Amino acid sequence: MNTNVEQALQTTIQNWNAMSSYQSDEQEAVADQFQSSFYLFIDAFREWVYELEPGPQTFDELMGMDAVQEILDALPAPLHLNFETEAELTMDNVLRIDEDKYD
Repeated sequence: MNTNVEQALQTTIQNWNAMSSYQSDEQEAVADQFQSSFYLFIDAFREWVYELEPGPQTFDELMGMDAVQEILDALPAPLHLNFETEAELTMDNVLRIDEDKYD
């Protein structure tokens, strides 16, 4: 797996874990930090996918790659659907603008 993707993934996981340990008055700021880190991870993932030679031709091919399976293994289960959605958009060459990202 690409170093940038791996580092962004680790930051996302750390921020995800931090959300569960903060009190309610601090959770909004931590949640914002997590959301930001998730999309930085997605950006790094997208760049990596676009640089692959040869690149995957279908979503199923992408999801079947060992590196993508490692990502899914590392991501908390509640994030799998979000990741899969972003991976599908990556394969469709769709780039979300900030207003379109998950709240």
